[in-house]
Amino acid sequence: MGRELVHSLSSPIHSMHTFSYGAVPQDNGVLFSVYSRSATSMWLLLYNHVDDTEPSEVIRFNQEYGRLGDIWTAFISGIGPGQLYHFQADGPFQPEIGQRFDKRARLIDPYAKALAGNFQPALDGIVRPPKCVVVDDQFDWQGDRHVRHHLADTVIYEMHVRGFTNSPSSGVENPGTYLGVIEKIPYLIDLGVTAVELMPIHEFPMNEADGTFTDHQNYWGYETLAFFAPHRGFATSSEPGGQVREFKEMVRALHKAGIEVILDVVFNHTAEGNENGPTLSFRGLENQVYYHLDQGGKYYKNYSGCGNAINGNHPVVREMIFHCLRHWTCNYHIDGFRFDLASILSRDRSGNLVPSPPLVEAIAEDPLLADTKLIAEAWDAAGAYQVGSFSHIRWAEWNGRYRDDIRRFWRGDVPTLGDYATRLSGSSDLYQETGREPFHGVNFITAHDGFTLNDLVSYEHKHNYANREDNQDGENNNISMNFGAEGPTDDPAIIGMRERQIKNMLATLFLSQGVPMLLAGDECRRTQRGNNNTYCQDNAISWFDWSLVNKYKGLYRFCKELIHFRLCEPTLRQRNFLTGQSNGVEKLPDVSWYNVMGQSVDWRHDKNCLLCILGARHTSRRVRDGSDLMILVNSSHDPQAFELPVGIKPKEWNLTIDTSARSPMDIFPKRDGATLYPRVAVLPPRSLRCYVRRSGRK
Repeated sequence: MGRELVHSLSSPIHSMHTFSYGAVPQDNGVLFSVYSRSATSMWLLLYNHVDDTEPSEVIRFNQEYGRLGDIWTAFISGIGPGQLYHFQADGPFQPEIGQRFDKRARLIDPYAKALAGNFQPALDGIVRPPKCVVVDDQFDWQGDRHVRHHLADTVIYEMHVRGFTNSPSSGVENPGTYLGVIEKIPYLIDLGVTAVELMPIHEFPMNEADGTFTDHQNYWGYETLAFFAPHRGFATSSEPGGQVREFKEMVRALHKAGIEVILDVVFNHTAEGNENGPTLSFRGLENQVYYHLDQGGKYYKNYSGCGNAINGNHPVVREMIFHCLRHWTCNYHIDGFRFDLASILSRDRSGNLVPSPPLVEAIAEDPLLADTKLIAEAWDAAGAYQVGSFSHIRWAEWNGRYRDDIRRFWRGDVPTLGDYATRLSGSSDLYQETGREPFHGVNFITAHDGFTLNDLVSYEHKHNYANREDNQDGENNNISMNFGAEGPTDDPAIIGMRERQIKNMLATLFLSQGVPMLLAGDECRRTQRGNNNTYCQDNAISWFDWSLVNKYKGLYRFCKELIHFRLCEPTLRQRNFLTGQSNGVEKLPDVSWYNVMGQSVDWRHDKNCLLCILGARHTSRRVRDGSDLMILVNSSHDPQAFELPVGIKPKEWNLTIDTSARSPMDIFPKRDGATLYPRVAVLPPRSLRCYVRRSGRK
């Protein structure tokens, strides 16, 4: 059944006063609005049930009153939240110039706040995507507010909602879901992290977008279908829109625990792929606007490495991204965003990198986003690398240089001593000249993309055959080391050295200036069996194995106490770069560097070994902000004897961290380990120690 709207609203003037993109419930009906400049006709398809293959009603937008410039709008009475719908658009199909309208395609609303159902089998080569759901944003937040930890005081935990609890070992009632995360909040509290960074939760196709219905899973979720909608596959409810409520319940529960929620957002490409991909939404509404196309318009520029690239600096697309970020901040109380392949957002409408990209600058200056954390993955798949130079001081960055330099140092590569010291002290070489501070760098050694920490010390080569790409996918240069055996081994010497290396890198991470990010499971040696690209592995390869927490309870304790030590020690969370100078109140400089002989480091010739003293600062002449710390590192194959610098009194220093020792002697939560005496400290091969000075002001 179909009908044409004679009047979409009382008048075009009225519609501008009430205008908002997408589907907005109003009194006695719903206002639908969608952008398309080149469409010649637009239809709204309404459905009664999720599994319906055909709409119950097809409504054609009125050309006279239903189109306001390039916006098609219609008010439909008698419907409300829960209504299912698609758009359908007709217009020129001229791929050679970038126009790809297809009247047969049923289109997801770019502003859809929820999706329901599954992909339906393709007819005549046309994929039928999940249906959009009209959503009421109201929710009982029970007084919830954003947590707002300062970046310098943040510890980020990168995790996948499904993978975190989907293993039977999780023991939760709702595995693989938002509610499952709620059940594991006590674990997050015990570990001590202050923020969870959730891998993509925007709606994405698990495996159906190309119409082949294979079992090759899109596990990670970096193929967005609907930017405004939480993924229905992570909900327990089968009710259309039920995922909205459950996601908000998760955020509310995390906030009650003092844990911030950061979303990994993918504004660089969509699930529609290249010119051979399906028409699901943007392509069928205004292909030339939403995507970067080549000069002729037939082919997609592939800055993302995933088939297409979103044209983020087009005004219409920029507005959509703005609305999306505000939607998640205001309607979902999200605390921050990590922008995947963010350098694509620095490309102008022609694809060129520009120094002050409008979208990046505008996000940073947006008043509604003023208190959110903005974190850029400051590179893309087309060669852009902007770590240290991403536009605007509001943005923090994933510090890829930190990852690589710390891995090289602990592998024993030379010369890397100066790089290690620079990363430990906050990466001033990357951030200081542009007026930024140490907390603008998010330090990490592992992330979802690559080896886990266990695999980093267990494999020298990737083992990605399970991905069915003949081991050709994934990074080849992993800066890893297996210590004599590829993969699992029974050799106690190898097992011991691997655990020591894990502790070396964890200790470095949490002793460094900047913002530490821990990959979920690294605290208990989660393994991906040598697979460094598990994007398609929705199985035990990717899932958190909760039995490991008990199996490696000593390592878990070590990591947990490291986090606690960091959060209790302001010396490790400086908001300004270290200078190497004393400010006149303390005799110790804020940082000083020595070699094994207790002399100033010769950065050109000294290798592998370093003694660093961090001097605490005073917030006033009477109030001391933190403790003096001494960090000794030895990445060589041999034991090293460190002589203390002149003026350092060994009996004043207590051992707090020793990566060469077995649990529980590897970390002393009360800072009551042995004193540093006599004046020579011998560090075993590949080890780190940290001492805390007991006495007062120096």
